[in-house]
Amino acid sequence: MTYRITGLDPQPFAELFALSDTELAARNARRVTAGADRGFPCRVSLEDARAGEELILLHHTSHDVATPYRSAYAIYVRKHAKPADYVDQTPLVFDGRPLGLRGFDADGLLRDARLALPGEADVKIRELLANPAIAYIHAHNAAHGCFAARVDRHGDAS
Repeated sequence: MTYRITGLDPQPFAELFALSDTELAARNARRVTAGADRGFPCRVSLEDARAGEELILLHHTSHDVATPYRSAYAIYVRKHAKPADYVDQTPLVFDGRPLGLRGFDADGLLRDARLALPGEADVKIRELLANPAIAYIHAHNAAHGCFAARVDRHGDAS
């Protein structure tokens, strides 16, 4: 079983960087400067922003489905971030962070979940995807609850 982890499409967020702080606040968003090299994970690049980098903190619907499992929370995006694409490996932004992994079926209903402690994400993703009813996984930072990335089945492991 192989999988692909992708960052969010940067296009919907690009216009936010041109807005004033007042305009961002009207959209329930904030301009943020990373205060450290860790702790400001960009959901496009799937990398932590470096100290001094500009980000937008905004409310994002990560699981836009017509089920009780529709989900939204705050995320960070970096200016000029390129979308991440990982096949059969987890991004560095997962390292050192406990993750909640939620496995959904094609209808957006939760079928199973795992808690992945640091270093366990790959194994736990593969465990979930061993269940053929699971179409995709959403990874969330376990402590803060924010959406981290989507994991999709990729190719055939034969």
